[in-house]
Amino acid sequence: MNKTIEELHELLINGKVTSDELVKESLQKSHEVQEKYNAFVTILDDAKGGEVTDNLLSGIPYGIKDNYSTKSILSTGSSNTLKNYVPFFNATAVENLYKAGAIPVNKTVLDEFGMGGTGTTGHTGTVLNPWDKTRMTAGSSAGSACAVAAGVYPYALGSDTGDSIRKPAAYCGIVGYKPTYGMISRYGLFPFASSLDHCGVLTRSVKDAAIVVDNMKGIDEADMTSWDSKDIHLYESINGEIEGKKLCYIKELCDINNYENPTEELKQHLENFAEKIELCKTLGFDVEEVSVDQNLLDAVPSVYVAIHSAEATSNMSNLTGIIFGPRGTGKNVTEMMMDHRTKGFSPLIKRRFIIGSYVLQKENQEKYLKNAQRVRRLIVDTWKSLFKTYDAVILPVGTGPAKFLDDSKNGKIKGTEPLEEHLQIGNFGGFPSITIPDGFINDLPVALNITGNCYDDANVLNIAYAIENACGYKNQIAKEAN
Repeated sequence: MNKTIEELHELLINGKVTSDELVKESLQKSHEVQEKYNAFVTILDDAKGGEVTDNLLSGIPYGIKDNYSTKSILSTGSSNTLKNYVPFFNATAVENLYKAGAIPVNKTVLDEFGMGGTGTTGHTGTVLNPWDKTRMTAGSSAGSACAVAAGVYPYALGSDTGDSIRKPAAYCGIVGYKPTYGMISRYGLFPFASSLDHCGVLTRSVKDAAIVVDNMKGIDEADMTSWDSKDIHLYESINGEIEGKKLCYIKELCDINNYENPTEELKQHLENFAEKIELCKTLGFDVEEVSVDQNLLDAVPSVYVAIHSAEATSNMSNLTGIIFGPRGTGKNVTEMMMDHRTKGFSPLIKRRFIIGSYVLQKENQEKYLKNAQRVRRLIVDTWKSLFKTYDAVILPVGTGPAKFLDDSKNGKIKGTEPLEEHLQIGNFGGFPSITIPDGFINDLPVALNITGNCYDDANVLNIAYAIENACGYKNQIAKEAN
């Protein structure tokens, strides 16, 4: 399954392959990838091919992150608290893909309820990177990134609250796209932090990302934050024309001199990014370096923790074991709830809930939660001021290639948190944001990110498409998975 959606559709239309054959191949590959990398919660072995129509997605298999509600299909959120939960309805995004004729073949592993960036906290175990099993996939869309990179299918659904589509895409050498907040309905997506949560997709090319989101998006009366995007046609808007487009990058994040004792991987990553900046200039982009208050950049991670922990604590208060999920034991309802939550949640989730409960306490709200919200506004306003002059902000993703699963092997570099966490700004502002592979370090993929202003998704994707074509890493399959 190493072809693009367009290529597969052409084969289907011309009768060179059938939908049943694609589904069978995808299921076979699912089992191979599961054995090697542990990417799936559920493999839908009874999946069958479907009708092939003019829709580019019809008859083509794909994967669904296991925090999307899927009717009559196990939907666990990769948590023991929902290990037996089978919903009675589909998430709107999934329902839209059914209408397009797309064929789901598996549900992919995530960090528990999306609260993690390592791919190690799902209740079914760690997802391994298909380029190197000793490295992380990142998270939380770990299984989706792994499966797409390994060639199980051309795309899988993800969700992104801080960087949960874009960082795994970077670590796995593929494309990760988070559209403008509300372009895709969140109805049926298990809520993590409602003001930050985005639905999105992981693919192996920018055009494939556009095709999938065109079919997922749309206003939905079940999600009051969704908006009418019927006049936005992402796939049709991609033409590679970038005349007059202006990009900027942040000096404080990209200057190697800002980091004490940088690792070789960080040095090479920033050198590679500098080369891509020069490449963009040769393509015809106007690219400028800008400066942003270091205090704002330093505040991004703590603002994210305060806000998402508070919202997660509130959103997940319904996970009691009483309404759904495995029932806890105890002499009364309170004891049963405590038993369910104590045994069901991983230590990471419990820490997030403790932080969230603390910042939500009346006496702490002003100091922590409301101040975090104020700083979020300052950060968003700073980025919006950049978008008055520039079409997009372009930045390297993280500090280099995928980190080791054994944390003792990962170099510690002072001052790199803003570089690791800047993708969270896309969630703070609801900005459209896409990650594309832009090179290799130690035979592992690295990536850059392009973030633009709200509702300017078509422009952002077109910029990404032009850079993708110049970089030459479109539709690559992970080397170890070949």
